[in-house]
Amino acid sequence: MIGEFRTLLPLVKKYRWSYVFGVLSLIVTSGAQLLIPWLIGRAVDVLSEGSSPDFGAIRQILMLMIGTAVIVGLGRLGWRYFIHGSSRRIENDLRLQMYDHLLTLPRSYYQQVKTGDLMARATNDLNAVRMAVGMALVAFIDGLFMTLAILIILFGQNPRLALFTVTPLPVITISLIILGSRIGYLFKAVQEGFSRMSDQAQEVFSGIRVVQVFVKEHYFLKRFGDANAAYQEKNMHLVRIWGLFFPLVTFLSGVTLLMLLWFGGRALITGEISTGDFVATLSYLQMLIWPMMGAGFTVNMLQRGAASLTRINEVLSAHSDITSPADGRTTLGSGRIEFRNLSFIYPGEAEPAIRDISLEIPAGTTLGVLGRTGSGKSTMVDLIPRLLDPPAGTIFLDGTDVKEYDLDTLRSVFGVVPQTTFLFSATVAANIRFADPTADEATVRKFGEIAAMDSDVNDFPDGWNTVVGERGVTLSGGQRQRIAVARALLKNPPVLIFDDALSAVDTHTEERILTNITRERAHRTTIIVSNRVSTLQEADQIVVLEDGRVTDRGTHASLVRRSGLYREVYLLQQQEENQAPEMNHP
Repeated sequence: MIGEFRTLLPLVKKYRWSYVFGVLSLIVTSGAQLLIPWLIGRAVDVLSEGSSPDFGAIRQILMLMIGTAVIVGLGRLGWRYFIHGSSRRIENDLRLQMYDHLLTLPRSYYQQVKTGDLMARATNDLNAVRMAVGMALVAFIDGLFMTLAILIILFGQNPRLALFTVTPLPVITISLIILGSRIGYLFKAVQEGFSRMSDQAQEVFSGIRVVQVFVKEHYFLKRFGDANAAYQEKNMHLVRIWGLFFPLVTFLSGVTLLMLLWFGGRALITGEISTGDFVATLSYLQMLIWPMMGAGFTVNMLQRGAASLTRINEVLSAHSDITSPADGRTTLGSGRIEFRNLSFIYPGEAEPAIRDISLEIPAGTTLGVLGRTGSGKSTMVDLIPRLLDPPAGTIFLDGTDVKEYDLDTLRSVFGVVPQTTFLFSATVAANIRFADPTADEATVRKFGEIAAMDSDVNDFPDGWNTVVGERGVTLSGGQRQRIAVARALLKNPPVLIFDDALSAVDTHTEERILTNITRERAHRTTIIVSNRVSTLQEADQIVVLEDGRVTDRGTHASLVRRSGLYREVYLLQQQEENQAPEMNHP
C-alpha cells in the first residue's frame, strides 16, 4: 500500500508547510479538548464540597472552559484550512497531471482503454485519494495523539482502574488489521464496477442516434441495469465488511464503561478516587471512542486511497513510444517529403501494412493517393507527422528524418483532415477558429466559403454562431467534413493532408472545394487520399496502393491510358455517373 502513495510525495512536499501548520493546529485542538474533562472533574469536586461551594473557583473554571472552547474552535478552523485545503490542492494538481499525461498518449492507448473508465479515474478515484491525504491524516494524528494522551492521563491518575477499563482496546487493533486488508481489495472492485457503468452510459449517450434508430433502448437499459446491479452488489460486499466495525466499536466502548462502573464505582465508594476523578475518567473513556473510530476511518480511507492510486498510477505509468528527441530540430523548410524504402507493421500483426514505399513529394506539389479499403492509405499519411511512428531513416521532411524533429515542431507543419471528422460541441465559427483562436470573423467566413460551407450556414438559425452539438450531431456528414476542411485550411500549414476528407460531399460541391483549395494552396504541398478519381485528377502526381505497395504512379492522364486499378476505378465511376442521369430521367 505504501508504494502506491509514492506518486504523491512530490505533491505532499510542495504543500509541506501547510501540512505542518495543519498538524500543529490539530495537536493544539486535541490538547485543548483534553482539558475539558479535567475542568469538569474539578467543577464537580468544587460543587460537592459541602453546602457552600467556592463560586470564585467555579467562575475561574468557567472562564478556563470558555478560553479552551475558543482555542478548540480556532484550532479546528486551522487544521481544516491547512490540511483539507492541501488535500484539495493535491487533488487538483493530480487531476491536471493526469490530464496532461493523457494528452501525450498515442491513439493506440485510447483503443485499449475506454473513455468512461478514464472519467471514473479522474473523478471517483481522485476523490478517494483526496480523502486519503486529508481526512485520513487527520483521523490518524488525532486518534494517535488522543489515545496516547488519554492513556497517560488515566494511568497517571489510577493505574489499576485504567488497566481494567482499557483492556478491550487491543481487540479494536486486531480487528482493524483483519478488516483493513479486505477493504482495499473490495474498494478496488467497487471502483472498477463504477468505471464499467460510466463507460456504458458514455457509450450509449454518444451513440444515441444509432440506439434509437435500431430501437435498442430496452436492450441498453437492461445492460446498464445489470452493470448497476453488479456495482450495487460490490458496494454491498464492502459495506458488509465495513459495517462490522462500528457495532464492534460501540460494543467495546460499552464494555469499557461497564468496567468503569464496576471497578470505578468501588474505588469511589472506598474513597480511592473523588467524584470529580470518576466523572473525568468517564469523560476520557467516552473521548476514547473517537480515536477507536478514527483508527477505522484511517484504515478505510488509506485502503480506498491506495486502491484508487493503483488505478491512477496505471494511467500515469503508460507512456507513448512517440516522443521528441533530445535537442530535436525546431527549424522548418519548404515542405518537401520523401519516403525511402518505408515499411511499417502494426504491433501484434503478422503482415506489414506498408511495404517498401519509395516516393518523393516536391515542395509545393499535390500528391493523390488511391487504393482499395485496407490498402494502407491512412497508415501511409499518419506516418508522416508521426501519428504513427515510422522506422528511422524512412521518411524525410526537407531532407531531415522526421524522427529528428521536435514533435511539436514537426506536427505544426501539417494540417490534417482525417477520415473520421471530429467537431467540438461549440459554434460553427468556434470549430473553424480552433486552428487559430486569434482569427477574426472575416477570416473564419473566408475559409468557410472556401470549404463551400457558406450556403449551408445561411440556412442555420444562428448562422456562423450556430452550436453544432456534441461531435457535430446536428450536422450532416458532408457539413462536418466541410467544417473540418475549413479548420485545416485556416491553419495555413506548409503541408495539408486530406485523408478521404470529402467522401460525404456530393461531386458538384467537391469540385467547387477542390477548385478553391487549388487556388488557395498554390505553391504549397498537399496530399489528397481518396477513392474518387474526380478528387485526384488535378494532382501533380498520383500513386496507387495495393496491399501496402505502390503498384502504379503517374498523372491522371497517364494512369487512365494503361491497365491497372486506377483505370478500373475510373471506368467504373464514369459508368456510374453516366447511369445516374438515366435513372433520374422521367
